[in-house]
Amino acid sequence: MALVDAETVELSSESRIEILYLNNPETKNSMTVPMGLEFKAHIERLKKNPPRAVVITGKNNIFSAGGNFELLKSFAEKSFETNKKEMFEFYNLFLTVRDLNVPVICAANGHAIGAGLSITLACDLRVFADDGKYQFNFVKLGIHPGMGSSYLAKELFGTEISNRLLFLAETLSGKECRQLGICYDSVPKDEVLQRATEIAISLSESAPMALSELKKNTYDREKLNAALRKEAESQALNFLSQDFKETIKSLEEKRKPVFKGF
Repeated sequence: MALVDAETVELSSESRIEILYLNNPETKNSMTVPMGLEFKAHIERLKKNPPRAVVITGKNNIFSAGGNFELLKSFAEKSFETNKKEMFEFYNLFLTVRDLNVPVICAANGHAIGAGLSITLACDLRVFADDGKYQFNFVKLGIHPGMGSSYLAKELFGTEISNRLLFLAETLSGKECRQLGICYDSVPKDEVLQRATEIAISLSESAPMALSELKKNTYDREKLNAALRKEAESQALNFLSQDFKETIKSLEEKRKPVFKGF
């Protein structure tokens, strides 16, 4: 089974949009290295033959539960240097979405947690489900925020909202995200993909070269890469801590962790 599926929507003989589906329902589309490799391969394909716009969503009314538990658990067994290297590489598999010079709309048609919410911020516009749950839960797991979230949240929303999202790790509904300006729109769950597709079609009516140049001038990939390196280093340090071991134990025992600060 493909972990990332693709669908082409032909608008005319010279115009199309592409839909990418995260597709691992058994783990609620949690992010893994194999999924990341497939995701990157699709992005590379689209870079060679760009559509007018791209929509990223999830299959089976699921968006993404974030980092995979087994992957998270494995970090506690690795060295600082190995984790630092592997986390940076892992993040960049999904953040290749920032290398597309066409508009990207995220149709988060369900809960988006941790890294799952991070990938939505790497897109240009977001449509959330009204009753979906959206949360950066990193500090609740005893680790520094990752997948570029420490940079992306501040880049998009400024320090106040970024700190609210990352420090407090609040769980917000899609409606609350729309009110805060975190997403462009929120609609009932079964209408999220349709709404995002409508936006993609609207974008397809604008000049592709103008949109491409606009994207190049909107984002700074080097700053994102620098933030990713800092995140990877901080997380690698956290993975060695007793607090992170407590995180793993508490998840296995289905209880709240009790952190002691070391």
